[in-house]
Amino acid sequence: MSEALKYEQSEKFTAREKLALAYADAIIWNPDQADDAMWKRLHAEFSEPQLVEIGYWIGFISGGQRWLKTLSTKAGELNAFLTEKRSGKV
Repeated sequence: MSEALKYEQSEKFTAREKLALAYADAIIWNPDQADDAMWKRLHAEFSEPQLVEIGYWIGFISGGQRWLKTLSTKAGELNAFLTEKRSGKV
């Protein structure tokens, strides 16, 4: 199992990184996790612009992944296509 999937128990992440990952979990999987206690912890660690940037990036990446899924793409296909396009093969 990926270390990121068990970040709460991992020693590879700092407390700040674990908090950012918990924020990501709330955005992607369960918005109810973003309660007053989480927001208090988030504001103690991150500035408002940082929270906006983190939230935007999480939304952008997770939304992009969901969109690619609707296209029935496989891992690496988009990168391969872009590489070919840049080389002039497509």
